[in-house]
Amino acid sequence: MRDAVQTTPRSDSMTHPSPLMTQPSPLMTQPSPEAFAASRQPSDGSARSRTMSMASTIAPDRTMSVQSQATQSSSGQTTLVARDSQRKVPVVYPALLSLVAEIFREKISLGERQKNGLSYQNAFSGTDSVDLIGSIIRTNDRNLALLLGRALDAQKFFHDVTYDHRLRDAPGEVYQFKETMGEEKSTADVNGVFTLLTECYSPTCNRDQLCYSIACPRRLEQQARLNIKPQPVLGAGDVTTAPPDDDDDTDNQKLWISTVPKEVSDSVDDREKKRQEIIFELMYTERDFVKDLEYLRDFWMRPLRAAGTTTHSPIPEHRREKFIRTVFGNCLEVLKVNSALCEALNARQKENAVVQTIGDIVCQHVPNFDPFIKYGANQLYGKYEFEKEKASNPAFAKFVEDTERLKESRKLELNGYLTKPTTRLARYPLLLEGVLKTTADSNTDKEDIPKAIKLIKDFLSRVNAESGKAENHFNLVQLNAALKFNTADYVDLKLTEENRQMLMKMAFKKTTADSSDVTAYLFDHAVLLVRVKVVNKREEVRVYRKPIPLELLVIAQMEEVIPRLGIAKRPSSSLLSNKAVINNPPPAKDGGLPITFRHLGKGGYEQTLYATNSATRRKFIEAVEQQQEKLWERNSNFYNKTILSEGFFAAVNRINCLVPIDGGRKLVYGTDNGIFVSERWPKDKSAKPKKVLEATQVTQIDTLEEYQLLLVLANKTLSSYPMDALDISEGQNTMAKRPKKIQGHANFFKAGIGLGRHLVCSVKTSALSSTIKVYEPMDNLAKGKKKSAVSKMFQSGQDTLKPFKEYYIPAESSSIHFLRSTLCVGCARGFEVVSLETTETQSLLDQADTSLDFVARKENVKPIHIERMNGEFLLNYSDFSFFVNRNGWRARPDWKIAWEGNPNAFALSYPYILAFEPNFVEIRHVETSELTHLMTGKNIRMLHSSTREIIYAYEDDHGYDTVASLDFWTNKPQQHV
Repeated sequence: MRDAVQTTPRSDSMTHPSPLMTQPSPLMTQPSPEAFAASRQPSDGSARSRTMSMASTIAPDRTMSVQSQATQSSSGQTTLVARDSQRKVPVVYPALLSLVAEIFREKISLGERQKNGLSYQNAFSGTDSVDLIGSIIRTNDRNLALLLGRALDAQKFFHDVTYDHRLRDAPGEVYQFKETMGEEKSTADVNGVFTLLTECYSPTCNRDQLCYSIACPRRLEQQARLNIKPQPVLGAGDVTTAPPDDDDDTDNQKLWISTVPKEVSDSVDDREKKRQEIIFELMYTERDFVKDLEYLRDFWMRPLRAAGTTTHSPIPEHRREKFIRTVFGNCLEVLKVNSALCEALNARQKENAVVQTIGDIVCQHVPNFDPFIKYGANQLYGKYEFEKEKASNPAFAKFVEDTERLKESRKLELNGYLTKPTTRLARYPLLLEGVLKTTADSNTDKEDIPKAIKLIKDFLSRVNAESGKAENHFNLVQLNAALKFNTADYVDLKLTEENRQMLMKMAFKKTTADSSDVTAYLFDHAVLLVRVKVVNKREEVRVYRKPIPLELLVIAQMEEVIPRLGIAKRPSSSLLSNKAVINNPPPAKDGGLPITFRHLGKGGYEQTLYATNSATRRKFIEAVEQQQEKLWERNSNFYNKTILSEGFFAAVNRINCLVPIDGGRKLVYGTDNGIFVSERWPKDKSAKPKKVLEATQVTQIDTLEEYQLLLVLANKTLSSYPMDALDISEGQNTMAKRPKKIQGHANFFKAGIGLGRHLVCSVKTSALSSTIKVYEPMDNLAKGKKKSAVSKMFQSGQDTLKPFKEYYIPAESSSIHFLRSTLCVGCARGFEVVSLETTETQSLLDQADTSLDFVARKENVKPIHIERMNGEFLLNYSDFSFFVNRNGWRARPDWKIAWEGNPNAFALSYPYILAFEPNFVEIRHVETSELTHLMTGKNIRMLHSSTREIIYAYEDDHGYDTVASLDFWTNKPQQHV
């Protein structure tokens, strides 16, 4: 093991440690934190100097704090300057690497990091890791934290993204955890004792006496306290000084100046020397890169294929080629491109010891770098297949172990070679920019190199984009395969769709006292809550609660955590009633911060989880809000919304119904306290609706404009008025304002055309039966008659409607629709078809069609609306919608909508079907059944629907009704009806 000098291993795979740092065996068996806490209490000096170990003298650091620095006294003896105040106790016992690794993985902040123009996901910087390790072991000594970090690095707990070097304390160095590729992501494979931070094993050791053990961690402190000059343990001749354990400096850098005669190097100035060194570095690193690709070809791909040889490949033949293509991608295409570049650079170097130009060569070969893009996109899949095969195929694992031990492997694992193509592409701009800075203005490279750099950076951005898409898709595919749903909560999240995105993954606590995590995944369309369990060393991702579409998600603390300034409102803010806000769970007493997920609609729920800190909670809530706003903006550009009335109708006078008249230029409102009229486009913008008729509890309004009749259902009494009654002018005849009663005890009515006649159906319904009375206008109410003639009829007391027929249905009815010669009645038995001629009744659905059994099996489902489309019927229930043909058999068997809410009204504006429920309007595409948009609101009511527009009302924040019109004429496809 590379850093054996820092750790005492507990496994046979690690080499022998240095005797200077090793203690005898009592601490080699890792105790639990509880056992450690219950053991012998350390002395005061030990407690204060836990992190002031021999590491401070081995690797002094410029950032070492004053309490861990050693100062020289006048007598030449070392005096330790220590602060007597009580030091903080480490988070875990710092000598046990497995405990440090566990806390490190839990607390390190992962995110997107960039290095040399390449983006790396779920990564962290070297500085961040050293900072975190220092806080875990409670030290300001960054060298000590770095040594401990390298002990973790040496066990492949994490690695440099380029696999080039060990942990460095630098912000520009980027690291990732070891890929476990779907297996348990634990720290079980991290093992060992960091002896610099152990307690002395001797029970008699204390701060005031010199310990007999030469490896005692307190020895320096004891010698300083007792004013004893440190004595060498061994004779100077007996110790062979080992080189520093840093792989970063083991490679001697090749220099141009050492490869050319002295007279050549003396013939150029210092700036040109620097330029030649960078050009030389570009050339020899290109040769090394080509050799690395040839190594992959000769020592991995060819033996795995075992083509034309007696060697047996460890990969079964039926999947051998696919495996090689997946793991190594198109690296041979990259080899072909870079071999040509390498040959051209070598030829240029042979022409002259002082290379004048390289820009022309680079410009010639860089346009052929397309294979880098394909390789970068495939890289993650390659690593996954490699790790999976190694874990499941012992023969392949043996092949990997033997190959990585070859001299040609240079002690670098395969993953290190697989990353070289992408890291090499990122290296080109750095080298070329260095050449450019030292190039004279008269040199043609001044023009060529910037062109090449621009091309390479374009390739880099494309590699980042494609690899980002590939990584996102890979993670989604893995998650989709691992998800375990409860039967009742199953939802097809469509995670494998091409443009699906995983935006964030964050862990929350079920309760502040519960250590188990609930992981929240934020996708571009939904939030998923899962719990991860380890079964047979494999992660099983079990869905915790039903996934929440973002349009149906309300986070109760959103206004509290990120309050919205000004008058701008969130799309879902109107769903938070005052009662809901008051009932928000308070912050937990022990510091837990609640985040409450509210799933609106049918099967909705409320789930409170707890974030460990406010930054985590804020980050997640902000990400949800941003994505909800993106969805709103993206999905709301296909319709026009026009406000028709606002700030007038209050809670004591709600709007229940509405009908446009006069070609849509006027609106008639039916409210709790009367009938009002307003101009749609008034000259006076401040004009408000005016009350024209006295009535209470108006629930329905309709017009027969051909007969100048206004039909009103108020207090369950169906009446008619002349249209003159809606005139706002003064001095109107009061007789015209008097209603003409048609029927009492009516629950609802419907006007339409059947058998070629204008008919009005009045429905009286109870829990067990419904009576439908059909009326038609009087014969003397001929079309086109003047308004005055209708008014005279009202004044004379004549009836305006006469009975046509009467029907009886033994079930409670809720809706009625005209279908040429029949009526379609929505009742407790489903949709019933009633003949207007014979009064015969039959079910719309043919019971012989077993594919419709789901309708009968579903209890309490309510038939609400029917639409005719292309000779088919779209049946809309409170739970679902589907198509049937003229014979009542299922049409479009793969088409079905399961409504998210509990709609009580529907409207069709092709190609969209709208479902209205009190909290939101669900808009779906009628051909694909996909959810297109969801408009949230409070106390939503559908008022009117026509081919021109859909009018609905909702309650604003101040309790007033707002009436709005929706039309879909923006890029509206031709309607197929």
